[in-house]
Amino acid sequence: MPHAAADEIASLVLEQFDRLPTKRKPAVRDNGIHEWVPLSAIVAEADGSLKCLSLATGMKCLPATKLSLSHGTALHDWHAEVLAIRALNHFLLEECKAVASGKPSAFIRARTSQERQCHGDQGWQGQPFALRDGVTLHMYCSEAPCGDASMELTMAAQDDAAPWEIPAPATASEGPNSLLSGRAFFSRLGTVRRKPARGDAPPTLSKSCSDKLALKQCTSLLSSLTSLLIHPGNVYISSLVLPESQFSATGCARSFSAAGRMRSVAGRHWPGGYAFREFEVRTTSLEFAFSKRAVAERSSRTSASNLAVAMSAAGVDEGLVGGVLQGRKQFDGKGASVTSRKKKWALALGVARLDGVGSEELRSQLQAGTYGHVKEGVLLEGRRRAKDDARSEALQGWVRNIGDESFAP
Repeated sequence: MPHAAADEIASLVLEQFDRLPTKRKPAVRDNGIHEWVPLSAIVAEADGSLKCLSLATGMKCLPATKLSLSHGTALHDWHAEVLAIRALNHFLLEECKAVASGKPSAFIRARTSQERQCHGDQGWQGQPFALRDGVTLHMYCSEAPCGDASMELTMAAQDDAAPWEIPAPATASEGPNSLLSGRAFFSRLGTVRRKPARGDAPPTLSKSCSDKLALKQCTSLLSSLTSLLIHPGNVYISSLVLPESQFSATGCARSFSAAGRMRSVAGRHWPGGYAFREFEVRTTSLEFAFSKRAVAERSSRTSASNLAVAMSAAGVDEGLVGGVLQGRKQFDGKGASVTSRKKKWALALGVARLDGVGSEELRSQLQAGTYGHVKEGVLLEGRRRAKDDARSEALQGWVRNIGDESFAP
């Protein structure tokens, strides 16, 4: 069955954004500067109909020096693509909770006892839930994902499109600067890059959205916590929809495809239901009203918005600044988004404790002490293998963004 047209997907997302309250949208500042922001969303397609499951705006991330202050409260990365995926995971956990409570879900189903059996070297497959068969997931982005997929667009935007020379190869031992920043040295293509793109911003170890989406082709859209409850087998992006102005066929093929830098893991399967599942990149003629280009047509004085938004079909409607709820201090526990590590851990554990849901093995891992202990538990071994192989073979140079794993529930 053919997928919904790219314009249909984009139109649904843009209409969903339009329905948000004015306070969630970029503003015109008192000094006359017009704000712009990237927009991303996850759309489900089933039985010929579309539903926006999550939507997000944002384009910032937490400096590496502040990770240890987060304690699972502040988000590390709230670029729109990443935040939309985080909001999707929260939505799916809420759907699991609903199903466990006897309520219907159009997207999540309970797995049979036969499906939940362990199968030796096939890895742990005891998740109590799965995405319903016939549900296809699409992702929309109003801007080309930062990093490798957008390098041709970055080059074209320069006054001098000649690539900058690289003084010397970087090594992982050099810390944050071992990863090329988003726009730096674009003569090196196919490489893992870090955020933010601005050279004068505090260094981070958050990888670019191109890199994170490339990795999701191996690990699914599920986070580590969510994949303990939902089988990853069919929770992959089917298509990525970009505006025509933000599509570089060369850049996307290099960044995401089995013919590009992901070729070393093409056709690969890992224990636990993980596999390399390449998404299709499609274009839409529709333009987001608050894209960088659309705003520039309205004013010569523009700036990126500091406000991020997280929305989901589970009723989430959050404004975020600095990785926490707008109006809260950055590391105040009361400012944690429902998409934060700490809040999602609490939700996942709550679902696993419901009658008839979690096995003792599952509950034990979710109560393993610290967040780091949960992620390193035996039930996530298949997911770790998929990540490790993708990082070491296809996404070489990936440096882990550690420093916020020691907090407890």
